[in-house]
Parts: sequence; structure tokens; C-alpha cells
Amino acid sequence: MIKELIEHLDNDIRSIRFNAALVLGELGEKAADAISPLENCLDDEDWSICREAARALGKIGPAAEKAIPRLSELLTNDEETIRKASVISLGKIGIATDEAVTRLVTAFGDKSEDIRSEVAKTLGMMGPSAHKAIPNLIECLRDPSWMVRTAAAQAIDGIGTGSREAIPTLINTLGDRDWRVRYRSINTLVQIGEPAIPALLEVINHNNPVVRQGVVEAFGEMQITDSQIIESVASLLNDKEEGVRGKTADALRSIGKGAIPILIESYVKSTSEMKILIMSAIGGIGTDAQTAIPTITEILKGGKPQERSEAARALGKIGVAEEQVISALAGALTDKKSIVRRESALSLGKLGPAASDAVPALVEALGDKKPDVRWRASEAFGKIGVVDSNSIEALQNLLHDEHDYVSEAAQETLDIISEYQTERSEKQ
Repeated sequence: MIKELIEHLDNDIRSIRFNAALVLGELGEKAADAISPLENCLDDEDWSICREAARALGKIGPAAEKAIPRLSELLTNDEETIRKASVISLGKIGIATDEAVTRLVTAFGDKSEDIRSEVAKTLGMMGPSAHKAIPNLIECLRDPSWMVRTAAAQAIDGIGTGSREAIPTLINTLGDRDWRVRYRSINTLVQIGEPAIPALLEVINHNNPVVRQGVVEAFGEMQITDSQIIESVASLLNDKEEGVRGKTADALRSIGKGAIPILIESYVKSTSEMKILIMSAIGGIGTDAQTAIPTITEILKGGKPQERSEAARALGKIGVAEEQVISALAGALTDKKSIVRRESALSLGKLGPAASDAVPALVEALGDKKPDVRWRASEAFGKIGVVDSNSIEALQNLLHDEHDYVSEAAQETLDIISEYQTERSEKQ
């Protein structure tokens, strides 16, 4: 079949030549014997056949290495689709010869942003062997097109070797007007890792808040452990820009356990608004935040309403069923603010069977005047799985609750209890 297709590449009928090149490309590396004949098609007087032959050579892959010089020459062809097909095929072949890299770098001057973008992607696909293109890729980070800037940052990441050279320019692009470029630059700096840290620290207090956000986001993704760097990041919890403060809290949550001491310290000094963000970050760390439990339980007992509700929520996210946690949450079921009572019931449910000591308090919560509290308390019983006659009776009373979602939750919980009791009877 391949031999026959190769023969068709010389056919006088244009459509036969075109389809032969198309099919050979679809066969991929199996069509390696067709490389030379396909190269010959690059000189076809019909531009569409030239383009299809270029595409086919790329689909054959690394085996088409000998076609690199001819494909490289086509990067200056008058037909844009031929230039684009040649660029993409050089990337699929993936071998960074001096000629290919040189001509690709020259193609950064192409008037088409689509082709410039593909050139950057191709250099990235070539990996470390294309490291000579790093300076040119750095220059492309200033390209007018966001597609080119994004592809260039991604390519620098892909090439790896020589990426340190790109750090200053990547830092500058943290303030780029397009979020996609900023995202890719942050990702590349994260991949570079430790060598990028000094440059990031230099601009952590940059006058552009977008840059400050990018810096803390990068540190969060790096999950740094150095206490001094964590302290520098945490200093932006008091930034004048809300967006920076939010990104800082997110970054500290991503850093995890190592950020707990500074988060607790910052909580005490922060405004009420920031306390909510900080507590949310602590809860988001999960079980690694259990050293913060004593502080959180104290806040649950004595903070402002929103602070208390966020503390209750955080204890559920941390998910450690210590005695002081269960006691604090059970006690908060009588808080004067319904949002605190609701979040406490919800968190007790998240703790599961280990929160059985809170059952009496939850029974009382089933009669709460606020429907949201009754709803969450009802759900908690289904997750804790420990019930008595008082619990069942209180749940049954909710079956006719004036709020449908409360009665539905009660019914679902009673069904769960019934299944649980059946399973227990069968085991006995």
C-alpha cells in the first residue's frame, strides 16, 4: 500500500498527488520510506501539495530528520499556510539542528502572529537542544501579541537549559496586561524554582499590585519552606490592595504547614476582614493545620460573629476530631448567631462518627428556630451515624417542617439510620 501511495506522488493528476501525501501523513512513522518522495513534493508547483507534503513529513516524526533542511527553507515561503505547516512539522520532528533553530529564530520576524506563536511552541518542543534560542524567546516576551508572549514563556519552560537567563524578563512580564502571559510566566518561574527566588524577593514590594500578586502566587506554587521568605510573603496580608491580600492568603494556604505560625501571628494583628481570609487559609491547609486548633477554638468562643463562623468552618476543614474541637463545636450550637450554629453543625457532620459526643447538643439543634441550623444538624446525624430514640424522634418531627429542604434532609437521614440499623442487626 505504501509503495503504491509513493508512486501516486508522481501522478499527473493534482488530486491524486494531494491525496497520496495526505494518506501517507496519516500513516505516520509507518510511512518512513516515503520521506524522500515527500521531500520532492515540497517543490510541487501546486502550493497545496507542498503544504500537505510538509504536514506529512511532520507526522512521520523524528524519522524525517533528513527533511529538516528543506522544511527550514520553507519558513520564508510566500504562502503563509506552507510556512505554518513547516514550523509545526519541525516541532513534531523535534530535532534541534543548528539550521532549524537559526531559521526558526529568524521566523520570529514573520508578520503573522499565528506563525510567530507556532515558532515559539516548536522551539519549546525541541527541548534543551534549542537552548540557543533562549535570548530570542526572551525578546518575544515583549511581542505585541499575547499568543506569542504566552507561547514564548511556555517554550522557555520547555527548553529548561538556560532558563535562568530568562528570569529578569519573566519577572518583568509579571505585570503584563494579559493574564495569560502572567500565568505562563508565573508557571515558568515556578518550574525554574530556587534560582528564581532572589529575583522574586526583589520585587515583592513592587509598586504595581499585579506584580505583587504574581510574586506571592509564585511563592505559593513553589510551596517554599524558608521561614524568612514565608514572613516576607505574609507581610502582604496588610497590603493596601484587596487583590494582593487575597492572593497572599491563598499563597500561604498553598505553602501549608510551614505558614501556620505566621498566619496565627498575623491573625491577631489583622483587621476583621483579613481575619476571615486568614482563618479560611488556615482551614484550607487541612489536617496539617492541627497545631492551630487551640487558637481556633478560642476564636470560636470569643471572636466576632463572622470570625466565629469562619472558625467553626475551619475546624471542619481541618477534620481532626480532638476532644476540644468537638466540645467547642457542640458549645457553639447555642451561639447567639445562627450562622455560627449552622457552620458548627456542618463541621460536626464532617468529623463523622468521632463526633458522637456532640449528639445531645445536635438533638437540641434539631429544634433550632432557624431552618438552616435544623437542616445542617439533621445532615450531621446521617454522617455521625450514632443515634438514640431522642434523635430519631427529633428527626421524625422535622418530616413536616415548613421548609422542604429541612424535611427532605430529615427523611434522608432517617433512611441512612434505617440502613445502618439493618446492617448492624444482620451482623449480630
